Amino acid sequence: MRELDSFYIGGRWVAPSGDQFNEVINPATEQAAGRVAMGGPAEVEAAVTAAREAFEGWSRSTREERLALFGRVIEVYKQRMDDLALAICEEMGAPLETVAKPQQAPSGLGHFATAMGVLASYEFDKPLGSTRIVREPVGACGLITPWNWPANQIACKVAPALATGCTMVLKPSELAPFSAQIIAEILHEAGVPAGVFNLVYGDGPSVGAAMAAHPGLEMMSFTGSTRAGILVAKAAADTVKKISLELGGKSPNLILPGAPLEKAVTHGVRSLMNNTGQSCNAPSRMLVPRAQLAEAEAIAVQVMAKLVVGDPLEASTTLGPQANGKQWERVQSLIQQGISEGARLVAGGTGRPEGLTRGFYSRPTLFSDVTNDMTIAREEIFGPVLCMLPYDDVEEAVRIANDTPYGLSAYVYGADSAEAARIGARLRAGNVHLNGARLDTRAAFGGFKQSGIGREWGAFGFEEFVEIKSVFGAPDAG
Repeated sequence: MRELDSFYIGGRWVAPSGDQFNEVINPATEQAAGRVAMGGPAEVEAAVTAAREAFEGWSRSTREERLALFGRVIEVYKQRMDDLALAICEEMGAPLETVAKPQQAPSGLGHFATAMGVLASYEFDKPLGSTRIVREPVGACGLITPWNWPANQIACKVAPALATGCTMVLKPSELAPFSAQIIAEILHEAGVPAGVFNLVYGDGPSVGAAMAAHPGLEMMSFTGSTRAGILVAKAAADTVKKISLELGGKSPNLILPGAPLEKAVTHGVRSLMNNTGQSCNAPSRMLVPRAQLAEAEAIAVQVMAKLVVGDPLEASTTLGPQANGKQWERVQSLIQQGISEGARLVAGGTGRPEGLTRGFYSRPTLFSDVTNDMTIAREEIFGPVLCMLPYDDVEEAVRIANDTPYGLSAYVYGADSAEAARIGARLRAGNVHLNGARLDTRAAFGGFKQSGIGREWGAFGFEEFVEIKSVFGAPDAG
């Protein structure tokens, strides 16, 4: 049992002001894996005060000092990689050998390494004739992160905040706090100055809302559901603070006529099922030429049959449980709604997979003949559920792909990359994957429409944490 009974504020671990704790449930066993102290406005006030007091010094640190710190963070992170992977496996059910170790834990390290590379040449000060354009840290920032990719989401906010000279208060998900604890220990051991990074556990109504509304925080960076992001934006509005929101998605995966069908469908299914479908950019709507629908279904069923659903600690497991009971109930409800609304159930369905009597496991599920007005085609399911939508021509496919309130990611598979690129250019999404291309941490990550505001990752993530100052008539600007 892990006991997270203190908060990291002002460079030290401090006891909570209250006595409320939250059990952290291992989703594979439905048993408590630990408990975490729940903070409130008092802890937020202390953390914001620490961050504001540290800002004067850290904002004036040199590029060289920050680069040296990043080097130490990366070294300590490498030493704690296995600890981090096990924590993620316990708190949200990512299979240890196939997801937590090779993907989840290293993703955070990747963001620190990328940020270090960007920092080495980032233009904080640029001459423009007799004017200088200066990028300065925005101030003390509030960071709120979700449970589905905990190390990734923490690192892609903390790294650019540190690199640009900001200080911060982090509220990780109270459902998956173990990894945040380890990252706080990494930053402490690496020598992050006291007050630059602060960690407060708690829920959205008690801690998240207090952070968003706090006049001492000058920026809020939030990743989570669109519903929760709207609440953060409203709470932040009264103090006119800068906000960055990375929200939900319902990403289309457009398989073009003439594309290598087996390769395209296989990639689409595996991409969706990765992390048990719990990724905001998961390709959950597969658009297939109507004449190839039956063949695409058969391929998808074969790929899904090879998934190994089970104990995340078993080396052979490729699909773990939903991360928590509430999410399992949501997935089950949406599967039933798909059936009720007339989508054709090809594989899977409600209930746990055969042989699993406990744990928040969902059956890998395929719906076909889905129409884009069905609930399962409109709402983010966040589970191992693929919707296959037939189309008659490419123009119709593009219309279906763009007919969504979201716009985080889109996927296109064509006969060649040039064909895929032509169609990809017409899709309204912040990230477009052509013919199976993978993510790049140097690129901008974020979405159109209700998928968010702003961008994360690489140099684009730095821009969220800076203010731009124009200095006219600077003596050395010419």
